[in-house]
Amino acid sequence: MLVIVLAASTFASTLLGGLLAFKNQNRLHRILGYTAGVLLGVVAFDLLPEIFEAVDATHTDATWAMLALVVGFLLFHVLEKSILIHHSQESEYEVHHHPHVGIASALALIGHSALDGVGIGLGFQAGTGVGIAVAIAVIAHDFTDGLNTVNLLLMNKNHPRRALWFLIADALAPIAGALSTLLFQIPDSALPIYLGFFAGFLLYIGASEILPEAHSKHSSYATIALTVLGAAFIFVVSRFI
Repeated sequence: MLVIVLAASTFASTLLGGLLAFKNQNRLHRILGYTAGVLLGVVAFDLLPEIFEAVDATHTDATWAMLALVVGFLLFHVLEKSILIHHSQESEYEVHHHPHVGIASALALIGHSALDGVGIGLGFQAGTGVGIAVAIAVIAHDFTDGLNTVNLLLMNKNHPRRALWFLIADALAPIAGALSTLLFQIPDSALPIYLGFFAGFLLYIGASEILPEAHSKHSSYATIALTVLGAAFIFVVSRFI
C-alpha cells in the first residue's frame, strides 16, 4: 500500500513542477539543495552499507554491485542527455523550433517517468528503507521533470493546452510504472546488483540534476549549507535505524 501512496505523491510533484513552469516561477531552489544532500546521504549511509550486507549474505563479489552503480549512473546520464541533445541543437536556430520536437522530447520524459515508478516498486521489493529512499529521489526528480515537460513543449511552439495534457500524462506515468512491479519480483541473488544500480541512479539524480537545478539561478551559501545539512541529517538518522 505504501508503494502506491508514494508513487501517487510523484503525481503531485510532477504537476507542481509543470504548473510552476507555466508561471515561470522558481522559488524552491533551497528545498532542492537540501534534497540533493539527502540523496547523497541516502547513498553513503543507507544504500552502500545495505549493499555490503547483501554481498555478505549472498556470498557474491562486491565488484558486480559497484559495476552496477557505475552503469546505473551512466545509463541515466545517457538517457537524460540524449533526450535534450536534439532539442539543444535545434535551439541554436530559432526558426527550427517545431511542435513535434517538443512532443518527442515530452514523450521521452514520460517514458523515463514510467521507469522512475518501476524503480519505486522494485525498491520496495528490496526493502522498505530502500523503497522510501528511491521514492524520495523520484518525487524530487519528478518536480524537475514537470518543469522540463512544460518548458520543452512551450519553447517549441506547442499550445499550452497540449502542454497541460502532456504534463498530466507525465504525472501519471510513475504510478503506472510502480503498479507494473506487482507482476514480478527480484531474486535474492540479484539484490546487491539491483541496490548498486539504484545507488548510481540516486547519485545521478542528486549530483547531476537536482543540485545543478538548485544553483541554476539562485546559487548561495544558504543553499550550499542546506545541502550539507541534508547529508548530515541522513547520517544522524541512519545511526538510529
